[in-house]
Amino acid sequence: MKHNQSGEDYLEAILLLSNELEHIHQIDVARKMNVSQPAVQKALKILKGNAYIETDGLHIFLTEQGKRYAREIYHRHCTIRRFLVLHGVDDEVADGDACEMEHCVSPATFAAMEKFVNENGK
Repeated sequence: MKHNQSGEDYLEAILLLSNELEHIHQIDVARKMNVSQPAVQKALKILKGNAYIETDGLHIFLTEQGKRYAREIYHRHCTIRRFLVLHGVDDEVADGDACEMEHCVSPATFAAMEKFVNENGK
């Protein structure tokens, strides 16, 4: 699922929900992402087919592979957001831009951003 913005957004949402809730349901994901339950159901089918999630009929669980990928996406988001804020971008704007950029920034560009944040973000 490389560079699949929608799928990555779902994984990130499930990861964040797993930090807030003991059990994650489709409705939780739908509310977090502001999408319909049928949209969530379709996305979950794809994520399950890629072995990123498992379900028991009611609950959604990230697999180990899914957790690793979701953490990677979230790390990119947080790093890019911090990079933008350090360059004077408003927090809210930086968060929205990071949400878009996390999916398409090249590894080399991300490494440079990450280095800058690590050296200047303290």
